[in-house]
Amino acid sequence: MSIGDDGGYGDDRGSGTGQTRTRLPDGESDTYGTPRRGRSGLSSRNLVTVVGVVVLLIAAIAFANRGDSGNDGTDTGSGGSPKDRAAAQPTAPTGTKPVTGKSAGIATGFPKTEQGAQSAAANYVVALGSSGMFNRDQRHQIVGTVMAPSAVDGLQSELDNAYSPTFFKNAGLKPDGTAPAGMTFVNRTIPVGTKSTAFTPTEATVEVWCTGLLGLAGDGSTKPVTTNWLTFTVKLTWAGGDWKTLSYSQKNGPAPVSGDVPASGAKEIAGAVAGYGGFTYAR
Repeated sequence: MSIGDDGGYGDDRGSGTGQTRTRLPDGESDTYGTPRRGRSGLSSRNLVTVVGVVVLLIAAIAFANRGDSGNDGTDTGSGGSPKDRAAAQPTAPTGTKPVTGKSAGIATGFPKTEQGAQSAAANYVVALGSSGMFNRDQRHQIVGTVMAPSAVDGLQSELDNAYSPTFFKNAGLKPDGTAPAGMTFVNRTIPVGTKSTAFTPTEATVEVWCTGLLGLAGDGSTKPVTTNWLTFTVKLTWAGGDWKTLSYSQKNGPAPVSGDVPASGAKEIAGAVAGYGGFTYAR
């Protein structure tokens, strides 16, 4: 996830732009600098959520108990196969097992299929939107792993210029891209769903809808960790027996309405980032 140019974060790396907004305290807040909302019982929004969950649960039970002679659990209703249903729902899992290969900690060895292209795109945006991109050596490993050979050199040079001491300073980091003492830098991208907008056996364009975390966790942080929603567009090519990235870009959204969950303190956020690892994503 790129650091945008709002709230003190600024950069245009050419390969993707995004924005992160920092909400400043406007009342009672915790040490993380994020206002907490007063709560006097179950809010109307929580009540609606509870009612909605009950309605969905009732509907699910009714659907599961719906009788249909000869139904073996895979009936499609309209004659389509389970595979057809998955194709009609871009974010529905296909059941295909994730790859087992890895290079530089990134999943590799994707099948030469549309599902393989989507899985590759999801895993590659996680790497390109990680805190490892702020370290030169790790960034070179990431780019060398996810990018097509023809695109590596140009992007390496572009990113080396973009991740400058000035950029790090604007992000609240030290000149070498590391977090100040007592702070934990958080930059994590989490795919929510994927879809192909173009596909051939050797070329593919995949959109990856993501949420992300970005900021500095620590007492007194002026860049608190915030959430963001963005969509990556990844152009892939089949090269060297695997899907590789030719180019990628990003745009903000679609973003849902924020919930009523109170923001956690800095120590809790830092502990969660350190204690919860990421995933290998498969379509």
